[in-house]
Amino acid sequence: MESVEIHKQPSCADDSDPVSLSVGQARDAIRAALISITDQETVPIRSALGRVLAADCISPIDVPSHTNSAMDGYAFAGVDLPTEDPREYRVVATVLAGQTSDHRCAPGECVRIMTGAPMPPGTDTVVMQEQVEVLPDQRIRIDARHRQGQNVRQAGEDIASGASVFGCGRSLTAADLGVLASLGFAELRVFRRPRVAFFSTGDELRSIGEALAEGEVYDSNRYTLFAMLRELGVDLFDLGVVRDDREALEQAFRQASAMADVVVTSGGVSVGEADYTKEILGSLGDISFWTIAMKPGRPLTFGRLGRAMFFGLPGNPVAVMLTFQQFVRPALRYLSGSQWPTPLVVEARARAALRKRPGRYEFVRGILSYDDAGRLTVGPSGAQGSGILTSMSRANCFILLDEHCAGVSEGDVVRVEPFAISW
Repeated sequence: MESVEIHKQPSCADDSDPVSLSVGQARDAIRAALISITDQETVPIRSALGRVLAADCISPIDVPSHTNSAMDGYAFAGVDLPTEDPREYRVVATVLAGQTSDHRCAPGECVRIMTGAPMPPGTDTVVMQEQVEVLPDQRIRIDARHRQGQNVRQAGEDIASGASVFGCGRSLTAADLGVLASLGFAELRVFRRPRVAFFSTGDELRSIGEALAEGEVYDSNRYTLFAMLRELGVDLFDLGVVRDDREALEQAFRQASAMADVVVTSGGVSVGEADYTKEILGSLGDISFWTIAMKPGRPLTFGRLGRAMFFGLPGNPVAVMLTFQQFVRPALRYLSGSQWPTPLVVEARARAALRKRPGRYEFVRGILSYDDAGRLTVGPSGAQGSGILTSMSRANCFILLDEHCAGVSEGDVVRVEPFAISW
């Protein structure tokens, strides 16, 4: 019997994907389409964690504001230190943190001083108390091992008055807020948070608390999206679950694009008979691309929906998390006013062989750890199906297998992107 060739469409099961953008091309297209938010607001410093500075922070003072002792000990004039044999000194005053002393030490004199206390006039060196022999009658003895200027913090040593402390575009950390508080900043000028509307699509989806009929599943994607968006500190609009109905979807898209800077959906972006997203977006917006040559997460849609940017993520739970981390998260950071972030990538030895054919970029959920010799090793976190969310929960990294990779043998060095360690 004569064989008949079947004409089929590209899919996520194919080894190669010539009709889709590469991962790098997709990132470039997203970045080129984004325009950072320029709206600004002033917030109290206690509310500024994770916010992005809209202006440089210039120090109004020196830090430290005065030259002070870095140790509990005794303050000396450096030129009066012993050079050969031990020498005795008379303690003429004591100065605590928050106090000052006007006593100027004469040769053979020193001042008892605590950490943070201003250096008395004429002194420039501190000998820590553990290296001093205390004698009767307010006298001490030190040896000749000390050097001029030791254990002293100079005024402006950390930050000089007029210096730029943090530049515009910095995402503020807890340490940053401590630094700014030490400079007296009570309020900070920051960019407005991105507004993100998100919803899931699918007649099979049910919200938590509803009874499941045959063929129905609980909507996990909205909860993972909610958590990942909350971590970024954006303003959220959860529009729930939208039915696979053209009118309902169009209304949801119009509502979302009117209230948000970015619209994120999960499901409804493939080629199924009930997937109306492509048709609706064609009439309401401008779509840049529909698929990426990657696994999992091939059906990812990006473009503009009215005035909002649009990300249509796949429906499978793992693909939702992966595409969010690789594309949506950096885009939202960029919109917030930060630089386009670059994740940390390290090398580790594979604990097991990984099967792969060249053609697509694969992100393998992995567990990164140290072996007995202290070397980084990595292996899969379990079965790699795009619907197996437990493998994502167990994982702490992605093993990165690029388009040219033809498989990995046990012991090979692979590139690894750890979770929660980037930019």
